[in-house]
Amino acid sequence: MGFMRLGACLSAVSLAAAMPLAAQTGPNSAKGTSVNQPTTPPVAEKRDYSYSHHGITIADPYHWLKDESYPEVNDEDVLDYVKAENAWFEAQMADHQPLVETLYEEMKARIKEDESTVPQKDGDWLYWSEFEEGKEYRKHYRKPVAGGEAELILDQNTLADGHDYFRLGAFSVSKNGRYLAYSTDTNGSERYVARFKDLQTGELLPDEIPGIRTSLTWVADDSAVVYGESTEQWRTLNAKVHRMGTPVSEDVEIYREGDESFGVDTGLTAQEDWLIIATGDNETSEIRLVRADDPTGKQILVAPRRKGVEYDVDVRTEGDDATLYVHTNDDHVNFRLATATLDAPGEWTTLIEGSDEFYLDGFELFKDFYVTEGRLRGLDQIQLRSYADPNLVKPVAFTEASFSAGLSNNPEYDVDTLRLSYESMVTPDTVFDYHVANGELEQLKQQEIPSGYDANAYKVERIEIAARDGTMVPVSVVSRADRPMGGPLHLYAYGAYGYAVPPGFSTSRLSLVDRGFAFAIAHIRGGDDLGRKWYLQGKLNERTNTFNDFVDVAEGLIDRGYTAKGRISASGGSAGGELMGVVVNTNPDLWGAVVAHVPFVDVLNTMLDKDLPLTPGEWPEWGNPIESKQAFAYMLSYSPYDQVVAQDYPPMLVTAGLNDPRVTYWEPAKWVAKLRENKTDDNTLLLKTNMGAGHGGKSGRFASLYEVAEEYAFILWQMGMTE
Repeated sequence: MGFMRLGACLSAVSLAAAMPLAAQTGPNSAKGTSVNQPTTPPVAEKRDYSYSHHGITIADPYHWLKDESYPEVNDEDVLDYVKAENAWFEAQMADHQPLVETLYEEMKARIKEDESTVPQKDGDWLYWSEFEEGKEYRKHYRKPVAGGEAELILDQNTLADGHDYFRLGAFSVSKNGRYLAYSTDTNGSERYVARFKDLQTGELLPDEIPGIRTSLTWVADDSAVVYGESTEQWRTLNAKVHRMGTPVSEDVEIYREGDESFGVDTGLTAQEDWLIIATGDNETSEIRLVRADDPTGKQILVAPRRKGVEYDVDVRTEGDDATLYVHTNDDHVNFRLATATLDAPGEWTTLIEGSDEFYLDGFELFKDFYVTEGRLRGLDQIQLRSYADPNLVKPVAFTEASFSAGLSNNPEYDVDTLRLSYESMVTPDTVFDYHVANGELEQLKQQEIPSGYDANAYKVERIEIAARDGTMVPVSVVSRADRPMGGPLHLYAYGAYGYAVPPGFSTSRLSLVDRGFAFAIAHIRGGDDLGRKWYLQGKLNERTNTFNDFVDVAEGLIDRGYTAKGRISASGGSAGGELMGVVVNTNPDLWGAVVAHVPFVDVLNTMLDKDLPLTPGEWPEWGNPIESKQAFAYMLSYSPYDQVVAQDYPPMLVTAGLNDPRVTYWEPAKWVAKLRENKTDDNTLLLKTNMGAGHGGKSGRFASLYEVAEEYAFILWQMGMTE
């Protein structure tokens, strides 16, 4: 398949129900009022500290909340403060535990506990995964295509046993079907350990590779894997070959990146004959190819890096001829698709021209056809194309006015059907097989909701609202069909890194919608919902468009009668948490409740610290305030932590993860401390730090669901809707 563009990011947040709350407790934890519960919120000590850049000096009295021994956090003063905030959260939420439990049980009742994926053929095997009733994690199975018994090849529950946190990273079966390479993270730090299993014998092999963050790519006739090491600064700057059965110390480095702002990853072409070594940041790419059967051999540089030029590639081999396919933004912001030869890989001939209307998001090669994906007027498009006739295009048609659709898992090159995924804000997740010959869609599965669901009880609207500069911003809205105008509304957005928030389905969201909320997704600039320009208009020196769009959408929804001032709850995570931090500073009276998940709110300090894991790779997204006085001043003008003032703020719930390497725990901690110092209201302000997880909160499906229940309970409480 075409190799994805690289780039570090503060995490594009999933919209299963907005970002899961980073909670410390789990389902069915002991709750209730305790004699030891605090009666007043914690007050962080202020300590003299300041820093100067470009002739500007800034006081930062909560700087001490950054433990200097990070990623170890062992400063007792820091831990005492974080624990005190957690205790305050528990004390304030204690009276609302019945509502949390009610929400949790109804959300859980919408989940089919023994859910499984649709089996997919890959070589001689059919692969799928299953949840067992009551289990937090998946089991992975396969069985022979020719017939036979199912084999359990990996049980995540067993791997997670004894750990408060567990996440499966890479999962890669060798081409011959004998070996499984996988990686796991057991503390949320996103530093994974790779292990290998002989699927023929069931034996766990002695090979073990610690500290990786990348895929595990099988090469050399399944005798080796390619991976990248994670540095102490959480960066991947190399690609190494590990020969099975040899010491990790003997692994051969085949690529070393010299620019610490770039990240390295690897993959295979569609026919699995070439290894792709890709490096890049948020705006620039560089790719090398090397034969997969000789990974330490001579590499082909496709095209040298040029600042601002992104590209990804695939190779189609027919006999002795090989054609390189290149997806790039070199001459059009919305990307074009070009071809080249391996003898002259940097000389690109346009196959599909870039378009102002159609955003060409990606492509995949198959034996008899290829597929392009993108968006037209913000809606997903899947198009089948002919190698012989570039003008022959077969779009896959969907009937709803707003939806999310795309290629799903299609591991084989020679196919006559394509596995697709589809959902909308009222249509549950649906799996289709698309039959290429006749263009028919065959529904294989639709997400089941055991407690019952009637799509006809809900309605979806896609509207446009004018931002203050006249730009029309799309908004997707779902509500009950009988909801009267003017009621409560929840507004969600992300708005960064070119991540388009899909208008997809969420069972958890129904707990708000069924209580009279409309749920709106603001497709604001900073995402690439309407094409690459839409993304560029929300980054660097145009970053404030993102914040203005969100506020203007909220006010537009009020003007159109969807809701009223103070009746809007809002949420966002990571870079979307930064969004929350800005809008509570600029327009605090709009919001009835705000939830900021792992929020990137200490923007200036983080972008000034080149030793933090992500900072160098983030400068193309946000600017470099070390080198640029203009970037420094612009970040200072919106950085939520720096712009806290003495004013009334809405009720707020803020989350953090102690092991979070993306948005470090001290950003939300410092922000909440400063808010407590400056806010002039009596509204609730809560900070909850997950002491055993990272950026994504709890990892199990029920534990994470419980966190959503806590978030929604907070919103309903603050919006006066607990009855």
